[in-house]
Amino acid sequence: MSTLPPFHLISQQVSQALTEDIGTMDWTAHLISDQTQASAHVLAREQAVICGQAWFEECFRQVAATCQIHWLVEEGASVAAGTVLCEIFGPARALLTAERCALNFLQLLSAIASVSRRYVALLAGTQARVCDTRKTLPGLRLAQKYAVTVGGGCNQRLGLYDGVLIKENHIVAAGSIAAAIQQARRLVPAGVTIQVEVETLAQLQQALAEEVGLVLLDNMSLDELRQAVALNAGRAQLEASGNVDESTIRTIAETGVDRISVGKLTKDVQALDLSMRFNLSATSPA
Repeated sequence: MSTLPPFHLISQQVSQALTEDIGTMDWTAHLISDQTQASAHVLAREQAVICGQAWFEECFRQVAATCQIHWLVEEGASVAAGTVLCEIFGPARALLTAERCALNFLQLLSAIASVSRRYVALLAGTQARVCDTRKTLPGLRLAQKYAVTVGGGCNQRLGLYDGVLIKENHIVAAGSIAAAIQQARRLVPAGVTIQVEVETLAQLQQALAEEVGLVLLDNMSLDELRQAVALNAGRAQLEASGNVDESTIRTIAETGVDRISVGKLTKDVQALDLSMRFNLSATSPA
């Protein structure tokens, strides 16, 4: 189930984006009279899963509270190229000023939701789930992770504060996998997950001996993943990571792992092609 980030965070992200774009003045919008009213619609130029409506709306609200937006599709809906997504009514200046930032949010988050849904579909019939990572755009992590869930994917830990991931350097510093896990258990409060990253089957055995509940199998071959699943025998949740894309994720899932983390969901995303069309003579709905 997808849960929107807190409204104050959405408002803050939008405010920062508008400040970055507008600065002291949108000079171009002032070429139009402040009395002019306008309408516009947003068109999807490619197939997409729509995500980011709250950010889109907030862009217009912050520029002019009188702007009205009428959505023709729901958040999370799959749409075909050529679909009109929404209609917008309000002062022409406000529509022009908010346009770019509003589209930036909608294009980015819809792209993440669309890619996530493609990955999820590729795992149909397996037990594996698609998970995101911390490879996100600075300042937009919760927005991007929300978009992953709209596409049907799962969130990993949100940040360093809500999960422990013991990696190679942590193990070296602690002295061993066992020492690192034991120290984590002494340190973290209830509700903070503990996960260990392993690169070999021998390391997996060490992690399982400590009864850790979540193990990340890093860059293992398909044969190693199958052996890891057999060795684990259901004791911990196994997550595969590394060299995952749309051509490999199905075969990775078929090894029997529980989760597959995909950095590409949020790191390498390409914004969707959406456009906004204006009509200065139109009026708002009754």
